[in-house]
Amino acid sequence: MASSHSSSPVPQGSSSDVFFKKEVDPAKHIRPVQSLPDVCPKEPTVTDQHRWTIYHSKVNLPAALNDPRLAKRESDFFTKTWGLDFVDTEVIPSFYLPQISKEHFTVYQQEISQREKIHERCKKICPPKDTFDRTLLHTHDKSRTDLEQVPKIFMKPDFALDDSLTFNSVLPWSHFNTAGGKGNRDAASSKLLQEKLSHYLDIVEVNIAHQISLRSEAFFHAMTSQHELQDYLKKTSQAVKMLRDKIAQIDKVMCEGSLHILRLALTRNNCVKVYNKLKLMATVHQTQPTVQVLLSTSEFVGALDLIATTQEVLQQELQGIHSFRHLGSQLCELEKLIDKMMIAEFSTYSHSDLNRPLEDDCQILEEERLVSLVFGLLKQRKLNFLEIYSEEMIITAKNIIKQCVINKVSQIEDIDTDVVLKLADQMRMLNFLQWFDLLKDIFSKFTIFLQRVKATLNIIHSVVLSVLDKNQRTRELEEIPQQKNAAKDNSLDTEVAYLIHEGMFISDAFSESELTPIAIDTTSQRNASPNSEPCSSDSVSEPECATDSSSSKEQTSSSVTPGAVDIMVNEDMKLTDLELGKLANNVQELLYSASDICHDRAVKFLMSRAKDGFLEKLNSTEFITLSRLMETFILETEQICGRKSMSLLGALQSQANKFVNRFHEERKTKLSLLLDNERWKQADVPAEFQDLVDSIADGKIALPEKKSGATEERKPAEVLIVEGQQYAVVGTVLLLIRIILEYCQCVDNIPSVTTDMLTRLSDLLKYFNSRSCQLVLGAGALQVVGLKTITTKNLALSSRCLQLIVHYIPVIRAHFEARLQPKQYSMLRHFDHITKDYHDHIAEISAKLVAIMDSLFDKLLSKYEVKAPVPSACFRNICKQMAKMHEAIFDLLPEEQTQMLFLRINASYKLHLKKQLSHLNVINDGGPQNGLVTADVAFYTGNLQALKGLKDLDLNMAEIWEQKR
Repeated sequence: MASSHSSSPVPQGSSSDVFFKKEVDPAKHIRPVQSLPDVCPKEPTVTDQHRWTIYHSKVNLPAALNDPRLAKRESDFFTKTWGLDFVDTEVIPSFYLPQISKEHFTVYQQEISQREKIHERCKKICPPKDTFDRTLLHTHDKSRTDLEQVPKIFMKPDFALDDSLTFNSVLPWSHFNTAGGKGNRDAASSKLLQEKLSHYLDIVEVNIAHQISLRSEAFFHAMTSQHELQDYLKKTSQAVKMLRDKIAQIDKVMCEGSLHILRLALTRNNCVKVYNKLKLMATVHQTQPTVQVLLSTSEFVGALDLIATTQEVLQQELQGIHSFRHLGSQLCELEKLIDKMMIAEFSTYSHSDLNRPLEDDCQILEEERLVSLVFGLLKQRKLNFLEIYSEEMIITAKNIIKQCVINKVSQIEDIDTDVVLKLADQMRMLNFLQWFDLLKDIFSKFTIFLQRVKATLNIIHSVVLSVLDKNQRTRELEEIPQQKNAAKDNSLDTEVAYLIHEGMFISDAFSESELTPIAIDTTSQRNASPNSEPCSSDSVSEPECATDSSSSKEQTSSSVTPGAVDIMVNEDMKLTDLELGKLANNVQELLYSASDICHDRAVKFLMSRAKDGFLEKLNSTEFITLSRLMETFILETEQICGRKSMSLLGALQSQANKFVNRFHEERKTKLSLLLDNERWKQADVPAEFQDLVDSIADGKIALPEKKSGATEERKPAEVLIVEGQQYAVVGTVLLLIRIILEYCQCVDNIPSVTTDMLTRLSDLLKYFNSRSCQLVLGAGALQVVGLKTITTKNLALSSRCLQLIVHYIPVIRAHFEARLQPKQYSMLRHFDHITKDYHDHIAEISAKLVAIMDSLFDKLLSKYEVKAPVPSACFRNICKQMAKMHEAIFDLLPEEQTQMLFLRINASYKLHLKKQLSHLNVINDGGPQNGLVTADVAFYTGNLQALKGLKDLDLNMAEIWEQKR
């Protein structure tokens, strides 16, 4: 058994035991033993486990001492294994280790010999450990064998005979059945069962006795110690009795009077508390009448604060008072009623604020009332008041348009409201000027409406931000007392020790240390709070004020709104910073929504007027005026609300696209009609077109204003002067230039249609180029207009008109480029393509003029014969046709172009003459035929150079002759 060791007869050591303690002479000098270095590796620490030491090297000794330099191995074991110089090498003694001799162990042998004698003596007294353990083991095995005979059911910890199953297992009922003539056998069985149970009891008792015998020493020792303990307790009891008598005398002499004074002070404090409690109950009793008075003056915040304070007092300081058991539920119902009243009040305020006359200069209606309502709604977490304001804005916007239409229609006498019942139909009967004035009035009313909404929402936004700022400052102030309380807790033990020394109870010390800071803190809060009631001047002293102030733990702070309204911002607004920040964002979004509402209503108003195609029928001036009005309204609302609404802008863009389509189709149709009726004759240039061209030269691409009187006195000019050059043009081109300027001016008036106008203008220029080519070069004018033929004058005039358009294409390009975004510059390539097409068309006209003369030369020179008279009839006809050509184009084309054209014609003439001379075998030999040809050529040259502008023309007629081979 484990416990048998404690009762073994081994003697225990004590201070007087000579067997285990030997007196050592302190004067005897014992040489200190020098510790040898530890050669065993220690367990590596965390810091050293990755550091390499000499213990990491693992090489067997033969491998380390084996000399690889020897050619052969000697037969000697030492020299073979440990090296060649093993025998001759001497080990040098270490300077750090002393020389150890037998005398060094003399002291140790003297000390250990006495201990050895004692050890031998003990071995004789005590049996050997192996024998003792073997005996115990044998005894334990025997006891274990006996106990195994006892059934396991008796060893269960929950063994109880009152359990029916256990009882039936221990005492079977069959042993007690005496029926059926088996009485003797049953009696024998019962006796056998009794003996069996007695045997089990004997086994258990024997084992118990054996265990007690093993611990007999411990039992005897406990009994001996019991007497000593009784003596000690008797002495202690006498000492305690004496101490109690002394303490009772000290208490009677020194403490009883002081404690009586303390009890009286405590009784007085309790009376003061009871008085304050009764006074507080009287105040709470007046809560409901006070709330009714506050609600009658719409002081919702004050009523809610009073209810919250009263509920807190009921829960903390007046809890359990029977007379106030129903007051809490009544206050809750009253609070719900206030919530409904505030919602209804805010709805009424919103309606009266948004529907008051717009001519009123006051931006905010009853600012104090608004701030009080918002604070109350925030306190009760009724954040849906913004939805109420939004719905009221929608209704007001509808009413504004409706009222404006009614006022405008009532001013028009031509509209019979009895016949035309619907307001929309009455509005559609207005002409453009009347409808435009109506739209301007609506936009002005919407602007005032948005300014009022912004002012109201700014007040709401400032209230939300003031509450948010107060919450943040309150959290900062709450952190300071927490730090102070931590410092007080550290010094609490010292204060308690001092109070015990002074004679106070520990419980009193704790209660005073906890109550005093609270009373001081609440008193300071009550004195600092503007809303707190002053302490009464009756018999109640400062503790009354402290108790009265502690009934309400709401810390309030004065917050001044932008409208100079002083409102108490309560600490318990029940809104987190995240909710307040989200609410502030919702207020700003509501302002954006107000702008969107006005724009949406304006779009619906425009669409209702555009049902009969009214907007599409507007001319350019009217549409531009309408567009500017709408853009001004969009800009004003953006400045007020801080964000551009897109609905009205989208409607304007949609109408602008329709206007551009109609604008382009009208001008394209007009140009088509002009071209179909154009006879391609030079037209006179009115003075207004010359002024138009001059304004373009000054850098102003716009239609000039009409001047009354001055235009009638000026006569039309024959040509159009552009930057010093004369352009003979047809009437269609003059109108085309005006149309182009209308496109450019439309871009200035409506910048949003710049890209569409560029595309449409490109299409218009391409149409003019292709259509003029069909009519002139393609001779389409013969069937369309009824011309007999397309003359050279028609061709030259067409070329000059194209050149005028080409001259203005870079100006138009620069005008559009200045109004396009950089990413839209790729659209300017249309002008490059148009310029190339126009130059190709001009070149084709020049080639056509040369081709006309080329066919004439081929016809005349093919019949040329070298004979008299000189000049021949052929050359006289050629000179005549050349003079007609010059007469037709000289007044139309510039001199440089005329010279270039006649140089090309002359080249064609020389080619045909050279071909005919070669056919007639006329050579430059100085013969009669050569002289006749030279005379005809001289006649041709003289007549050609005699034409105006061709005097210095280098004809180089020597090329008509074949080169001599």
